[in-house]
Amino acid sequence: MKKDNEAGRFASAREVPCSLLGLASALISSLLLAGCSTYPGWLPSAGPSAEQVNNSANVANAQNAQNLSGVQVVEVTDVVARRVAASQQRRLFSETLGATPAAGFVVGAGDVLEISIWEAPPASLFGSGVLDPRAGAAASRVTALPEQMVNSAGKINVPFAGAVQAAGRSPQQIEADVVRLLKGKANMPQVLVRVIRNATSNVTVVGEFNTNARMPLTAKGERLLDAVAAAGGVRQPVGKMTVQITRGTSVQALPLETIIKDPLQNIVLQSGDVVTALHQPLSFTVLGATGKNEEMNFEAQGITLAQALARAGGLQDARADARGVFVFRFEDPAALGLKADSGVQTTPEGKIPVVYRVDLKDPATFFVAQGFPIRNKDVMFVTNAPAAELQKFLNIIGSVVAPVAGVRALNPN
Repeated sequence: MKKDNEAGRFASAREVPCSLLGLASALISSLLLAGCSTYPGWLPSAGPSAEQVNNSANVANAQNAQNLSGVQVVEVTDVVARRVAASQQRRLFSETLGATPAAGFVVGAGDVLEISIWEAPPASLFGSGVLDPRAGAAASRVTALPEQMVNSAGKINVPFAGAVQAAGRSPQQIEADVVRLLKGKANMPQVLVRVIRNATSNVTVVGEFNTNARMPLTAKGERLLDAVAAAGGVRQPVGKMTVQITRGTSVQALPLETIIKDPLQNIVLQSGDVVTALHQPLSFTVLGATGKNEEMNFEAQGITLAQALARAGGLQDARADARGVFVFRFEDPAALGLKADSGVQTTPEGKIPVVYRVDLKDPATFFVAQGFPIRNKDVMFVTNAPAAELQKFLNIIGSVVAPVAGVRALNPN
């Protein structure tokens, strides 16, 4: 009886590897017949295959992407790259804020002025003034009026001249007005107006500067980089900084590196401008068959798809499908040539989910990749090649069959 039980166990040991090998052979044959295009759902994977991504959405290109719904899969071509780059191109300061020339310094309500009045001898109106020793024997008399603040109505008061409009005018214009009002009252009057405290012609400098302050403007016409220098520079590396200018209801921003490189963007500031230094870490996420999977930061100046692939360590030769490189993004419909009423499904922010497909088997794609921009929060995913999935499957089968086959080898009878 004992011998019969042992014989049964050895028979089972011989049957198990045969059945497993038969099952493995059948599965491999089915995969090969299917062209390795589909894989069992239980097979381990880092994400979808290239075919699964393509089948999950409508395939479109930039020329005929019309009246589509759901996720859009767009082949990255030169036309697409140019359109996407144009859609996210920032408007330059020289185009939006630099057209107006510097207005020069003007007085405003709240500024404190000092007014000095000279009379030629014999002085009659301001005769008690102090003699100007520089004029010699024919010295004129100068009268320095007490400092006074421009009132809320924009006026100052000058003895014998009355209320004089000051706000919105330059010191030279105020001088001319006072002289005109004193003619016939003072003997050949001459007037000098000085701004003692500038309370209105300022620029506010805030954000990631070493010093946040209000910078006074002068008749020189201070420029944007003057404000950056007056604030002690930025706290973060220049390549990671964006400078924003708020002028009235207009808000414009450019990378600081662009402003430094292009003198036209170093525009003349105007009273009331708010200059803000922003440190907004930009990043994209890399997943799949690349040299490393992680979130990667990039500069405010931006990077291209080619640079992003290089920073990710390139594709893994043993795993990657060069035809299965995808960039997932919420895109502005205008970047695909779509209108707001084209029937495309959008997010509450008006964006559409887009998957940009890149075929690195095509040599021309490497030129296109140099102009295709990566955006903040993009996800780049590189799929596994079909052969890599087959190899993975064979490894799983081998890990199961090998131990049982070893048992049979130890017990041949």
